[in-house]
Amino acid sequence: MQTIMTTLETNNPPDVSVRPTVAELLAPLNEIASRSHSLIVNHGARFEVNGQPHELPRYLFIGPKAVEDPIRIGIFAGIHGDEAEGVRAVVQFLQNINAKPELTEGYCLFVYPVCNPTGFENGTRHSYSGKDLNREFWKNSTEPEVKLLESELTSHMFHGIISLHTDDTSHGFYGFVNGSTLTEHLIKPALQAVEQFLPRNASAVIDGFPAHNGIIGEGYDGVLSAPPGIHPRPFDIILEAPKDAAEQKKEAAFMQALQTILNAYRPFIAYASNL
Repeated sequence: MQTIMTTLETNNPPDVSVRPTVAELLAPLNEIASRSHSLIVNHGARFEVNGQPHELPRYLFIGPKAVEDPIRIGIFAGIHGDEAEGVRAVVQFLQNINAKPELTEGYCLFVYPVCNPTGFENGTRHSYSGKDLNREFWKNSTEPEVKLLESELTSHMFHGIISLHTDDTSHGFYGFVNGSTLTEHLIKPALQAVEQFLPRNASAVIDGFPAHNGIIGEGYDGVLSAPPGIHPRPFDIILEAPKDAAEQKKEAAFMQALQTILNAYRPFIAYASNL
């Protein structure tokens, strides 16, 4: 099984207490995109808050072509602005797969590293408007970030959706599953792979929901998800890392989980195409 590089540096770790701006955080990706054949940056998703311009960052990573049609996966982070670990993990993930594009053979990855730009720069869970954006989806929300993301979810018709979060009440890594019936078959190897970095939350109840071996089959209303009523449903996985864990371990766990899900999903698609 292919695995992504997840080296943990112990010397001079980054000072995560200093929060960069969105532009500073994404500068390495934009520089890579300027010379990469695989990574594309799209600057078209702009909005205003109190007359101030903002942008919803969007990246497309095109993996090497496979025999089957490209698999479209949406990867989302930073919908809660105070959960910077997922944002940094997505940035590192894109850097790693750009160096080893063979890890993404057959995939088109639509990546949204900072879904709540105003919240990220303010270090707040909510956006500048005071809304929890992850309770606003498919409710006719007027929040500009939600409207832009709903447009992306509708237009690209993803085969799968992966969202990254952290939980300050959990002692271990866990995940929510929804959508396609094969979703549990994707998250199980991901949780197993993550255990090399972080423990799994094996509690019977997590975040108020019944859970089994770190997997929750229910969820909150209004979270980022595929448009209601579409068929077939994409797989939908929300990955949750424990907030209090070491920063580098959380980021490495997220990257390993992402790559494991991609590795596990490709055989399902190949098998289905041969039926």
